[in-house]
Amino acid sequence: MRPVLVLAGLLTIASAVSAPPLAAQTYPDRPVKIVVPIGPGGGYDFVGRMLADALSKRLGQPVVVENRPGAGTIVGTQSVVTAPADGYTLLVGGLSNIVFNVGLYKKLGYDPLAELKPVALVYNLSYVLVARSDLPYSSPKEIIEAAKKSPEAIKLANAGTGTGQHLVGAAFMKFTGTQMLEVPYKSSPAVFADLLGGRVDLFFDSITGALPHLKANRAKGIAILASKRSPLAPDVPTMTESGVPGLEIDSWIGLFAPAKTPPEVIARLQKEIAASLPELKERFEASGGTLLEIAPDKLDAFVKSEYERWLKVIRETGISLD
Repeated sequence: MRPVLVLAGLLTIASAVSAPPLAAQTYPDRPVKIVVPIGPGGGYDFVGRMLADALSKRLGQPVVVENRPGAGTIVGTQSVVTAPADGYTLLVGGLSNIVFNVGLYKKLGYDPLAELKPVALVYNLSYVLVARSDLPYSSPKEIIEAAKKSPEAIKLANAGTGTGQHLVGAAFMKFTGTQMLEVPYKSSPAVFADLLGGRVDLFFDSITGALPHLKANRAKGIAILASKRSPLAPDVPTMTESGVPGLEIDSWIGLFAPAKTPPEVIARLQKEIAASLPELKERFEASGGTLLEIAPDKLDAFVKSEYERWLKVIRETGISLD
């Protein structure tokens, strides 16, 4: 073989090795879809639309939101698990569909750790313990003492079996060694109707859900389950400040992709989301949440730790939806 041909061949090989994979060079060349596994409204939908707006500006292609509710969050989540792993179908994921459902359903139909890849976790929403305004207890310690003296005398409402509000309440009782009378409802508004009417005593809800009632003094904020106070409710202390350290429970939400999505596509999405964080931070804080920043190489470990933590709570409390 002539030397010039050998050199040309080597240059071609070197170029192929050093050039970015084709998927990275062309992605995206058509619209991208973000599946929200609930109906319009709520935290998942809010985060999905904020990410879609931010990515549309930076990817040069439309990023559209598709709400796919059904069976809790299962239908929408399953649709992404079975979608082509090419970066054009993404999922809004959080505690409910990525973690809780694994413990709540014996036959879920998907394995989030094996079949979904976290792209970015961006939104964090804290829970707050809310009490009816005339409850004679005003601190977590007083509530714990009363619950230990008279098990099930205090009525603890939740927004439905298997919801975040239910599991946070179960975790609180497990952590504090107390037993309250659990009263399930079908939604947070239904709970607040009875809490404000004095028919139930306590409720764990997101800070955004509870805020209107706290501001109007229709309910009492006992403590927030976060590392620091919320700027939207600065008078509500943290559990740690109230003498119950170790109860920090966050409701995180982010973006996931089918597990076999090319790494270079994941990296492109992560790059553009990172560039959008200043804008997202402002919007998230205005909604009552906070920006959650976890390095890409720490995402898998974080999700796995949350998975193990909550599966233990669910199994120990015996909560099941099938």
